[in-house]
Amino acid sequence: MYSPALTIDGSTVEIPDRFAVTNPSDGSIVGYAPNTTDSELDRAVAAAGAAFTNWSQRSDASLQEACKAVAAVINEHSEELARLVTAEQGKPLNGPGSRWEVGAAAAWAEHTAGLTLPPRIIQDDDEGRVELHRRPLGVVGSITPWNFPVLIAVWHILPALRTGNTVVIKPSPYTPLSAMRLVELMNEVLPAGAVNIVTSDDQATNLGAAMSSHPEIRKIVFTGSCSTGKHVMRNAADTMKRLTLEMGGNDAGIVLPDADPEAIAEGLFWGAFINNGQTCAAMKRLYVHDSIHDRVCDALVDVARTIPVGDGFDENSVLGPIQNRMQFDKVQRLVQDASTRGRVLLGGQAGDGLFFPPTIIAGLGAGDPLVDEEQFGPVLPVIRYTDIDQAIAAANDSPNGLGGSIWSADVEEARRMAARMECGSVWINKHGAIQPNAPFGGVKQSGLGVEFGEEGLAEYTDIQVILS
Repeated sequence: MYSPALTIDGSTVEIPDRFAVTNPSDGSIVGYAPNTTDSELDRAVAAAGAAFTNWSQRSDASLQEACKAVAAVINEHSEELARLVTAEQGKPLNGPGSRWEVGAAAAWAEHTAGLTLPPRIIQDDDEGRVELHRRPLGVVGSITPWNFPVLIAVWHILPALRTGNTVVIKPSPYTPLSAMRLVELMNEVLPAGAVNIVTSDDQATNLGAAMSSHPEIRKIVFTGSCSTGKHVMRNAADTMKRLTLEMGGNDAGIVLPDADPEAIAEGLFWGAFINNGQTCAAMKRLYVHDSIHDRVCDALVDVARTIPVGDGFDENSVLGPIQNRMQFDKVQRLVQDASTRGRVLLGGQAGDGLFFPPTIIAGLGAGDPLVDEEQFGPVLPVIRYTDIDQAIAAANDSPNGLGGSIWSADVEEARRMAARMECGSVWINKHGAIQPNAPFGGVKQSGLGVEFGEEGLAEYTDIQVILS
């Protein structure tokens, strides 16, 4: 059982009040995390602020080397971190599970270390010289979700460090343990105060609200639901914080009539069901042309029925449970409703505990809750269409706009259709394939700002212009 202390200013801070963290596969307690109060948050922010003075003055090369050291320490402890992720998040060790997540975190850290934002010369002539510089903000507050507790922590922390900022991170109360160990490891290779962590069960103290309104935190980076993201934005207004908000999506995939159902079936499945569908950029709705609708459904079912679902520590499992009871109840509600409106092609009945089998439902359309709401679970509605213009209009008929995809044998036609989709990322013949060199963010109510690449790095800086 793993019951760590907080890490603040490079030291362990013991908090007597703790809350239990459970394994969603069987409900067993796997550890206890500290219930942080506002006073510990203030202490963490003060430590980050003090560390910022020296950290922000480091050379670009020194910051790069420090971030490479973080990547290396993640790699060195990859199996330990993966097992913590499986214990508290539930995802299997294998497949696109916790070992994959931690490996991706190390790779992302390494890539981020190699990014740079050199000064840009806007003007240099007889009339004068104008230089644009990127300056670090100060203390960055990170609020992370429960679906990828290590990977998303790296997405938040590494660009902050790379640009000379310091960090206070608050992980989800469902999955705090792996993030706590990650920060402990980072503190082995970083100066005291560069990265600090606070945890809470969000019952006695709303740390997220306290962070987003804290006068000494210059930026909040948040990944999570739209409703919580809006609260973060409101709370940040009085202090004019910089914000990066990556919020929910209801991603649509559109299969054009020339697609080969059998060839795309596996890609469609993983586009929708990676991490058991508990992924912001997973495909949540699939529009399929009438001429191949039934073949696509059959091919999807054939793939889905072969995927082993079970305890994350079983090396044969590929998908695990839904992470928490609240999310499980939402998925079950949507499936029960959809089963009265459409045809359940596979799954549809909950298993033991928080296990829910991959579920595919046809015969639904706009107005049905499973189509209109983000299910964030192992369920995919397949929607028949006959006119591509109507399919694109239906895909765009959402307050969200995180990602989307077009599936076709004609890549050029797919690109033309992609340009008509109202979302931040559009994939061709794949879905949700996020990569560290491609900016990622939502439009409409799916977010504010972008992550990854140089564009994402710039979000952690202020512009300073020097004119001479």
